[in-house]
Amino acid sequence: MRSMVRSFPKEEMFALSQQFRRAVDSIALNIAEGSGNNSEKEFSRFLEYSIRSAYECICCLDIALKNSFIRHDVYDRVYSRIDEIIAMLIGLQRKIKE
Repeated sequence: MRSMVRSFPKEEMFALSQQFRRAVDSIALNIAEGSGNNSEKEFSRFLEYSIRSAYECICCLDIALKNSFIRHDVYDRVYSRIDEIIAMLIGLQRKIKE
């Protein structure tokens, strides 16, 4: 995803590009932070933050497509990956809550 963001116009470098990178990083960082807790409830809460960050990535992706920063085939490929990540996170969250 980072290589895709690098292809955005220079004027977007400190706007959408930066927001997208932060949202992508936030997915992994929240998983790491949540896994450091001894509480399953806390871990589940941080997984929820990761899921929200993944949805934020989808929103950034939509904006990038709407503004013609990316091609539709790139959008489809990245959207699929994010959707897969969301499904895995939701699955893990459900497993923890059982």
